[in-house]
Parts: sequence; C-alpha cells; structure tokens
Amino acid sequence: MSTQDSSPRSDSGADSAAGHGSPLAAEVLRLLYERASCRNFAQREIPDRLLDEILQAGVHAATGGNLQPWSIIVVRDPEARRKLAELNENQTFMQDAPVNLVFCIDWRRLERWAAGAAAPFTATAAFRHFWISFQDTIIAAQSIGTAADAVGLGSVYVGTVLECFPEVREMLALPPGVFPVVILTLGWPVHRPAPRGKLPLQVVVHREQYRELPDDQLAAAYETKYGGAKIDCTPDRLDRLVEVCRRTGGEELAERCRARVRAAGSINMAQRYFGLHYPADFMPAQNASYLRIFEDAGFEWFREWWPRE
Repeated sequence: MSTQDSSPRSDSGADSAAGHGSPLAAEVLRLLYERASCRNFAQREIPDRLLDEILQAGVHAATGGNLQPWSIIVVRDPEARRKLAELNENQTFMQDAPVNLVFCIDWRRLERWAAGAAAPFTATAAFRHFWISFQDTIIAAQSIGTAADAVGLGSVYVGTVLECFPEVREMLALPPGVFPVVILTLGWPVHRPAPRGKLPLQVVVHREQYRELPDDQLAAAYETKYGGAKIDCTPDRLDRLVEVCRRTGGEELAERCRARVRAAGSINMAQRYFGLHYPADFMPAQNASYLRIFEDAGFEWFREWWPRE
C-alpha cells in the first residue's frame, strides 16, 4: 500500500466524479479538495447581501428531525471582534477579519416553542439530544464554510472558544440552553493559502469493517503527512515532554520517550502534539470543570434523570 500521495484525484473515464457530473460538480470538488485555513485577511468588508447568501447555506444544512437546534451569532463590530480575539488566546486574525460567526447549540428556542405549544421538553437533560445538536451545529458550520470558499472568501475555524466558554456566553448574552461550539472567521484573503498535507484514503477510509494498518505503514503515513517535520529539542521542551509522559504513562514511558528523542536528536510530531501542544496530562484534567460550565449553561445531559411522579 502506498502512503506517499494524499492529494485527491479524479481518474479519467466514466467512473470518475467529473465524468458523472457537470463543470459545477467539478468546481465543488475542487473547492473541497483545496480548502485551507486562512489567517491573513484584507481590510475589506463583506456585503450584507453576500453574507446572508452564505448563511443561507447553513439554513439548508442537514439536521436531525429538521429541528435545527443551533443559532449563529454574527460578530462584526470592531470592538466586539477585538474582545473575541482577546478571549480566544489573542488570535489577532479574528480582529482583522470583518466577520466572526459563533455557532451555538440552541435548545432555548425549541424549549420556548414547546412551552407555547403545551408540549413536553427535556432536550437539555438528554445526551441523545446533545449529541445530535452538536453534530447539527458542526454540519451547519461546514456548509457555511464551503459556501464562503465558493464566493472567494477565506475562512478558518477557531476551536479555542472552549478556553473561554463562560466569557463568550456573557459577551454574547447567551441564555440557558444556548452554548457556543465553534467560531468561523470570514474575510477576503490577502493570498489564498495552500492546502496542508492530509492522510490518504487508504489510511482513513475503511471498507465494511475497521482494520488497522501495520505499525510501519501507519508511521510512514504520518511521516508523509507532516513532510518529515521535526521539532528542535531544547532542554525545556524535553523536560516538559518527559514529565507529561511520566504523569500519564509512568516512568517506563518517560524513559522510552527520552531515549527516542535523544536517539533522533529531535522531537517528533506525535510527541509535539500530545506532549507539548495538547499536553496529555492537562487535557483530561479539565473534564470536571467543563461539566460545571455546561451545568451553569442549563445543560444536565450528564446526570441521571428521573420522571416526575
């Protein structure tokens, strides 16, 4: 199995996507294949009519039961953009771009609809509803992101909203039952960014059942994806990496990691991601605090529920 080419291609002939579609279909596929995150925006506004057309793509996105349990907060005011950027780890491109879209799970609207219709409602207490509403919110965001790319805009998803849930809820006056999921920053790109390397179909697509690649093929696929990138091994980075390994996997993992880094003379990408960038000892340590944040926002899907007698 080759893992050297992760770029999507259409084979010539009747079985290709282009062969079954139109020039429009080929253009949609090109947009999806070449999509890349943009963080460098021109000082140029997005006309209201154009923005509304893009937002309509989200309105028509797939949604469980056609309930559309989400809302979008459009943030255009310069001071609000500055504050949003500051809350999201000072990501200045959010301030530079003319529009930030905050996608939120929204059961408040449906709860009010149910109350007015004399219907029962427990969606904020049900994991099933939470799970589907999270999917629906992301699907709407992706549809809008693709629509933005189609009209020549640049976009980038901002996941650091999870670092400032309470502050964003307060800033946007989100009522109970409404919770931010992801931010999509939109603007006119100064230049069109190139797509980043991705894993090929042979690694991420499974036919009929899940199957695991041999270790060497898996390692080769990731090596190709990241172009053989290595991280300089400074004493501070090595100390932090080894300590994370010790706290999560014990002394055996810590020593194996240290030996691997010293033998290579650098930190590999897996070590960088899970030891330094998303520290494996820090990520799960926040679980309890996130549950409290959800509870404060009016969600209780993580609690056992009992019907009223």
